[in-house]
Amino acid sequence: MDIKINSPFTIHNSSFINISGSKSETNRLLLLQALFPNIQLENTSNSDDSEVMTKALNSNDEVLDIHHAGTAMRFLTAYFSIQEGREVVLTGSQRMQERPIKILVDALRQLGAEINYEKNDGYPPIRIKGKKITKNQVTLHANVSSQYISALLLIASKLENGIELTLEGEITSIPYIQMTLALLNEIGVKTIFDGNFIKVESKISNLKSQILVVESDWSSASYHYSIVALSPLGTQITLSSYKANSLQGDSELANIYKSFGVETTFDNNQIHLKKTPNTQHPTPITFDLTKTPDIAQTIAVTCFGLGIGCHLTGLHTLKIKETDRLEALRVELSKLGAAISVTDVDLTLQPRTQIHSNITIATYNDHRMAMAFAPLALLVPIQIQNAEVVSKSYPQFWSDLKQLEFSILEQ
Repeated sequence: MDIKINSPFTIHNSSFINISGSKSETNRLLLLQALFPNIQLENTSNSDDSEVMTKALNSNDEVLDIHHAGTAMRFLTAYFSIQEGREVVLTGSQRMQERPIKILVDALRQLGAEINYEKNDGYPPIRIKGKKITKNQVTLHANVSSQYISALLLIASKLENGIELTLEGEITSIPYIQMTLALLNEIGVKTIFDGNFIKVESKISNLKSQILVVESDWSSASYHYSIVALSPLGTQITLSSYKANSLQGDSELANIYKSFGVETTFDNNQIHLKKTPNTQHPTPITFDLTKTPDIAQTIAVTCFGLGIGCHLTGLHTLKIKETDRLEALRVELSKLGAAISVTDVDLTLQPRTQIHSNITIATYNDHRMAMAFAPLALLVPIQIQNAEVVSKSYPQFWSDLKQLEFSILEQ
């Protein structure tokens, strides 16, 4: 489905958007719930990724297709490696079969897991023979995806001797590691995170029944931050449900978007976003997004829409996402008239002098490409290809934009 988006005449200041639970928190908690069935979850994500995760955890099939869900691939690789007597094949979309899994497989093999590649070495599909794991020491490079690290930490409490994980080099994904450890602590698992050493203790017995409420997704909130940033002064949107002391690294949005004139006010479980006069922008504005790479596309498009230059660094993980996000940004922003260059680790955007209208944005099967570019409709009519891809993380995105009075027409 392709859609055409036109700007609302105005965004009502009473606009209220309820965003479902964090995909990152939900997928971690779904795995913990599978290990400890006494856990109950509320406000879970309604994303495709979380639905795929739920389906796989509840399936008795030998072959499990997780489609585009990278988090599910990594977490389930660890989960099924400790399911004694169970043998499964994890596979996915063509793009998923091009995304590396070797780092995690090698780490699990260090612990004694039995995992083999069905096609190409280092890539899905993989065959996993679940077994009891007693080794507990593993070493990883510190700059790898946090999902590899979190996958190991999440299963640790079910291992006979827990896990002692040593990270070599500079850690680049601390917020997501801290999220995983905080969720483990919340259910009663003891952890230590000291420098480059992480220890998760074994907890053999089942936990007491408890209900955990998932905070709404900050990555999904980023698109509303962009909308407010590109709107007239005084524009307000209220989002629910969020915490001032969030576990999510993307909560840094509240600080980042101050540079774009967006004020964030916390009120109970809601955040109020308001467009205020922009602060003085340096040229170019610079952000290190090592800890928050999922909001890089939104920030780049916001800068383009505001006509300011930016230099975004810490983007080395974007090349192995649903698409090569850096190259995708370069191609699509260039179509709109941007002067942009990218490397394997950063992006540089020159101040905008023009913006072309009625451009069709390719999404590359990447939910964040569709949603990051949508706010530009506040400035010019824009078309989005394969708009349904948003269901991967934010299924109600287009209906929420309609609630904000955007005109959205199927092509």
